[in-house]
Amino acid sequence: MELGFETIGNATLICHDNGPVLVTDPWTDGGAYFGSWTLSHEVPEAQRDAIQRCEYVWLSHGHPDHLSPESLEKLRKSTMLVPDHFGNRIRDDLRAQGFRVHVLADRAWTQLSPRIRVMCLPDLNQDAVLLVDVGGRLIINLNDAGDRGWGRYVRSIVRGYAESYLLALSGYGDADMINYFTEDGQRIPPYAAARNPVGRTISRQASFYGARYFVPFSSMHKYQRADSIWASEYTTTLEDYARGFESESCALLPAFIQQDFIKDRTELIRPRERALVPVDPKQFGDDWSEMLEADEATALREYFASIEHLGTALDFLRFRVGGQDHVIEFHRRRFRRGITFEAPRNSLMTAVRYQVFDDLLIGNFMKTTLHGDFGEGRLYPDFSPYVAKYADNGRARTRNELKTYFADYRNRDPVGFLRAKVEAHCVRPLQTQSAELLRTLLPADSAAFRAAKETFWRVRRALL
Repeated sequence: MELGFETIGNATLICHDNGPVLVTDPWTDGGAYFGSWTLSHEVPEAQRDAIQRCEYVWLSHGHPDHLSPESLEKLRKSTMLVPDHFGNRIRDDLRAQGFRVHVLADRAWTQLSPRIRVMCLPDLNQDAVLLVDVGGRLIINLNDAGDRGWGRYVRSIVRGYAESYLLALSGYGDADMINYFTEDGQRIPPYAAARNPVGRTISRQASFYGARYFVPFSSMHKYQRADSIWASEYTTTLEDYARGFESESCALLPAFIQQDFIKDRTELIRPRERALVPVDPKQFGDDWSEMLEADEATALREYFASIEHLGTALDFLRFRVGGQDHVIEFHRRRFRRGITFEAPRNSLMTAVRYQVFDDLLIGNFMKTTLHGDFGEGRLYPDFSPYVAKYADNGRARTRNELKTYFADYRNRDPVGFLRAKVEAHCVRPLQTQSAELLRTLLPADSAAFRAAKETFWRVRRALL
């Protein structure tokens, strides 16, 4: 391809300018989340070859379906492009492994080839957006990132292009922690069980950013572990993305395509879908009957005790490993609000040792029980961000380190930072509460319910 792009795999975008130049988040080999996830489709040889010939590799964030060690091992001749995040964990880890790494300047265009330039927007959630200008057309690679204050800026960039393509996580919602249980041991049906039409969300998202085209992205996985395959019923098929899609300003494209800008043509890539059988967790090193050694229990306690915010928000954490409980007490005289995690020894201690606890959460084989009042957010905002985002990836574990962490992102974009705070503390809670109220009053598929959702999105766009 002389000029254009391809989408293949999970969040893999290949951009061409007289040959392949840039690939994003290449996941071509191996599993993710301790073997829980695998690619939903095979990556064809033509795209594998193009990926290996790319001079540049952009990595959005540290999740293993985006930063895949097995896949990167084949790309050691390429230059790794990474966001300018506080803590620089990805940069430092890759350099320690011998990769050539370049940190992209925040909100500045970087020329990669005569007709391809990129702009990276990191955010305080340790996610990042990549804007790619390919011969005067714009690709908005949101991958998993939600608007953390940069939405208005991205929309201002999009307005400068007659042709724009939005690539973003979409689906029923299984690409997150959904393995919750009641205190009497019953699994709680996830929000994804409602199977709300994915196309409606896509339509609203495309309208929000002003994109001309939408490409389903960052959600092409299947569950393969025998202890996580229960979540398969909540994954999104290729046919699901079009359900409910209606737009006068945006066209929905297939998930796997070659977009040729010289020939002005969209061609389908038809990768073979993977047929899976459940894999025993022992194949990934997990024996649910194994108990922690004494030094491992100590390491577990030290890991969570070092994250100071947990002591202000929780009374305890309980880890059930091999049938044995290990309790981390934050308040000895108060034992009302806490979390029980039931996990296999090997994955748990690997997550602690390498500080990748989010991989356990998203793998959806670890069982999670909430005790006390957590509200609709469950592990948000007091657990997951402080453990997985700020501490593990941002290296900010103490109160003073967090102050420095937030100040860094606030100083980069004060107005955007304020918008992110408004979104987190006002808009999202209002959205959740309003949606729950509307569901009790109106059928989720009714015209009135849809009209109310559209009104909310219009107000959100005006505010943010």
